[in-house]
Amino acid sequence: MKIEPVLRSVVAIRSSIPEDAFTAGTLGNLREGSGVVIRENGLVLTIGYLITEAEEVWLTRHDGRVVPGHALAYDQETGFGLVQALGPLDLPALELGDAAAAKVGDDVVLADGTGSYIEADIVARQEFAGYWEYLLDDAIFTAPAHPSWGGAALVGSDGKLIGIGSLRLQMSRGSEVADINMVVPIDLLPPILDDLVKRGRVDKPPRPWLGAFSAESNGEVIVMSVSEGGPAAQAGLQQGDIISDVRDTEVEGLGDFYRKLWASGPAGAEVPMRIVRDGRETWLRVKTADRSSFLRKPQLQ
Repeated sequence: MKIEPVLRSVVAIRSSIPEDAFTAGTLGNLREGSGVVIRENGLVLTIGYLITEAEEVWLTRHDGRVVPGHALAYDQETGFGLVQALGPLDLPALELGDAAAAKVGDDVVLADGTGSYIEADIVARQEFAGYWEYLLDDAIFTAPAHPSWGGAALVGSDGKLIGIGSLRLQMSRGSEVADINMVVPIDLLPPILDDLVKRGRVDKPPRPWLGAFSAESNGEVIVMSVSEGGPAAQAGLQQGDIISDVRDTEVEGLGDFYRKLWASGPAGAEVPMRIVRDGRETWLRVKTADRSSFLRKPQLQ
């Protein structure tokens, strides 16, 4: 694969977020990463946390030319974000590939918007549950890790885009610990792309959201913190609580908890949860919400 044509389609992204934005405290006011041109009109695909609640976005080509952008959409379920260039980018669109065909052991390249890239291998395909109420059924994991992973382009040996970089994690194999990247598969994009471009969101009811940051330990779901003013905080969920049941059904790990939560009813419904606090069991009723209602929304052009 010739890497130069691929690199031309990857741009650097820099976004500015108001200090009073809901995500400013956790994700910061100034966010930097990468994005990939996917349409000739300057539509750029990135990872959504880079542009969530952004009031200003700048796209930078490899030659240093800067073009303003508009935060068009952010999909909570996949994690994808879209930026529309507000001036000519004059860059080719990178063709979308087939992430489902990518296998463990395949050679790939993870490229960022500065022109830096890592030749890597796919080391795993498996479920990923994120602490911020996020779940992928079949995430892609690559190694070695790219130091600038956010929004980076994962490209297969055919030069086509098969994913967007999301996280840097660690993987243990015996006594060895390696840094890896988690990548969102590109196959999740086509079913929702038209909705994101036309509406700024996917045309379906939002998932119920708690505003709880949770981790899994030995199969137990433990609350690490709660969002100030969010449903979990209002219901009295606290750091250190163990979530053991949702609607009288036992929770078996973080991914299982999310699936049970999302199947419990529409956003706004009350969800009874059994928790263990300081060794004692109690029930809480949490009135869920639409997460996007807490966020500053992109204004469609």
